[in-house]
Amino acid sequence: MNADYHTHSTYSDGSFIWSMCRAAADAGLDAVGIADHCNVSPEERQSSRKKAMGFNLDLTYDRRREGIETVRESFDLRVFDAVEMDYEPGDEDAIRGFLDEAGFDYAIGSVHVLDGVNVHVESYFARKPEAERRELVDRYFEKLVALADSELFEVAAHPDLLERNPAFRGLATTEHYRRAAEAFADSRTVPEINAGRALSDYGELHPSGPFLEVLLDRGVDVTVGTDSHEPGDVGPRVERIEAELGARGVEPVEIVEP
Repeated sequence: MNADYHTHSTYSDGSFIWSMCRAAADAGLDAVGIADHCNVSPEERQSSRKKAMGFNLDLTYDRRREGIETVRESFDLRVFDAVEMDYEPGDEDAIRGFLDEAGFDYAIGSVHVLDGVNVHVESYFARKPEAERRELVDRYFEKLVALADSELFEVAAHPDLLERNPAFRGLATTEHYRRAAEAFADSRTVPEINAGRALSDYGELHPSGPFLEVLLDRGVDVTVGTDSHEPGDVGPRVERIEAELGARGVEPVEIVEP
């Protein structure tokens, strides 16, 4: 693993750019991507959520770009100017327009929302009947397939994010995984092996083992991202991903050519 394509800075919900780059260099990486959260949905509920969370990279990316340029002079490290975009079917035109305007090194696409609520919110989803939760899992994978089909992004982040929520855990099926794998096999978008909760409460990588096996069996390439928000996360998460890659004999693809 030579690059970590998915970290966050204070331009969304992470730490100082300099600190994240220092951590990547200390972890022995050759490159790191600063990929802050961004949402450009015209839908009012998502716009309100964005304001509440402070995910305003669409307004601040020029300023962050200046910071990245400055940090590049301090490290023997490639520092990528990237973005993690919320994806919703129907928002493609708004997303495409923003990405064309901003000109990032690459874009990561994420499905974060079901039923208008972030998939992490256990208290909201746990009270729903199992049949309804299964329908929401269906909807999640429909959105993931649409993300791949849109080909708006180089990377698909944490492709089974809903597994972090105990209310959804274990409800995805092999058929869900197969449909997603077929979509990624036909797309320029590459799913990532993501370590966002691998060393904490969830304890697994994304995609989970069964999903990753289906992707690899279908011949889908994967890339890597620690999804770190704090510098102390980078090194241990790199080690966790490297152990998985080694155990499976997988070589991740490079998103940006050297």
